[in-house]
Amino acid sequence: MIKKSNPKTVQAKLIKEKTVQKSNISELASGKNEKKKKVQQNTEPVIHIYSNRSILIDEKGIEYQFDEGKTSEGAQKRLAIIKDALEKGFLEKIIGECKNPEIKIENITEAQTKTIESLVNSVTSEVGRAIVGLAILQLTVKSILPEQSIRLHKGGSGTRDFSWKEGIPMRNLDTNYITPVLRKFDLLKINKFGFMMTRTLAENYPYSKLYKAGIRGARQEWLNITDEVERGELDSLNALKQLLIFLNNQSEEFKILTDKTLKATSIFVKSQPSFEDCFSTISIFIENSTYSARVFEVSLHAFFQVLEAEKQLQGFLKPLSQMRSANKKHGNIGDIEITYTEGNMDIIEAWDAKYGKTYLRDELEELNDKLKFHPQATMAGFVTDQKPNLKGEIKNRMKEIEDNFGTEICIMGFREWVEFHINNYKLDSSKIGAKWLVAIAETICQKRREIAPIDEPTTEWVKTFVKSVPELAAKPVQRAKTVAKKMR
Repeated sequence: MIKKSNPKTVQAKLIKEKTVQKSNISELASGKNEKKKKVQQNTEPVIHIYSNRSILIDEKGIEYQFDEGKTSEGAQKRLAIIKDALEKGFLEKIIGECKNPEIKIENITEAQTKTIESLVNSVTSEVGRAIVGLAILQLTVKSILPEQSIRLHKGGSGTRDFSWKEGIPMRNLDTNYITPVLRKFDLLKINKFGFMMTRTLAENYPYSKLYKAGIRGARQEWLNITDEVERGELDSLNALKQLLIFLNNQSEEFKILTDKTLKATSIFVKSQPSFEDCFSTISIFIENSTYSARVFEVSLHAFFQVLEAEKQLQGFLKPLSQMRSANKKHGNIGDIEITYTEGNMDIIEAWDAKYGKTYLRDELEELNDKLKFHPQATMAGFVTDQKPNLKGEIKNRMKEIEDNFGTEICIMGFREWVEFHINNYKLDSSKIGAKWLVAIAETICQKRREIAPIDEPTTEWVKTFVKSVPELAAKPVQRAKTVAKKMR
């Protein structure tokens, strides 16, 4: 809630409502400029408006004081640093990095990723663009200079217009640095004057959950991001990268590219390609892609998507894991996992993709550790892109692990693994090949996010895939067969 009153009235209310301790009352009234201070746990945020400042106490009891007036010398210096970084292409560089499938997003939770995705998904032709643009501006500022508050969106040296002493003129930064870059890369459809021209973003209150303006779009997600960044709970640079990746995966250019890819795939499938044709196409795609190891994982998971669609699995296929989460500390066994019950960790079958590695003794030891937490697993193993090294010590260790846990342990080459499942489930390979190709295409085109939520950029993968399909659309070529042979 927002209340306007004089300091004495506010003090009385603070005491009565017990929103701050008595020891803090004199400091609040004195105007002492403390940016943050832990008061006590609140159930909801509170803001107190004074004649020359405002004090925000968030739901976690953290107090922020925002003094009004001409920008301080410190704020002017911070603004100069931010402008200098933007003029030198800070945001363009980050956008470029976010087009690379090998980019790694760290220090960000699954829940935070979903919040960012929800923010991006809120964008329509009618609403949502301004608030996404503002989030980009805030995260960019915080990434350049963590000391700068991203709640204070106004700052100036004049006396006529409203200003916070530690604020920065976000409208100016938007018009000159943020909007031109977003328009250049076609990430947001906004006019040249910028998203900060929206009046609802210009109220004379700090950005918080108590910001009352009628913002259209994912208001709650934006405020959650703002609060978590200010409290140091969300890394601004990684959040910015993840937001840009999601935007890039929804850009108009990406949609045109995916339409072209799905159309090419459909034409190829209608030509009734043999399983060999499909396997060769997939092999070329994996081999030629940037970050082939991740594409290999995606392709294997897509194969199991087909098995699930054919109702062949004895349990439930878990959604494709993110690169940063598919490890022991998250309770996973492999990149592909089948569970007894939907959405749980009672894994009964698991496969881990190993691209560019054939000797897997260390991986066997890791698997041994993981199985201690999954005694119900009946089968687990590894899939290599080339012929695996199954020397004596490897076979012996596999047998020891099998005896210890009663779990069948397998290490197979790519082609061997695919044929193993086709034969095991008695499937028609000619039909499965085409369905598998479609599953891969739809996965990297972001059409299967429920079962395959890929959060890294996929544009380069889609471009490689669409190049791979025409090579075999008419007739398989020798090069394709050579690549496929390597991966058996």
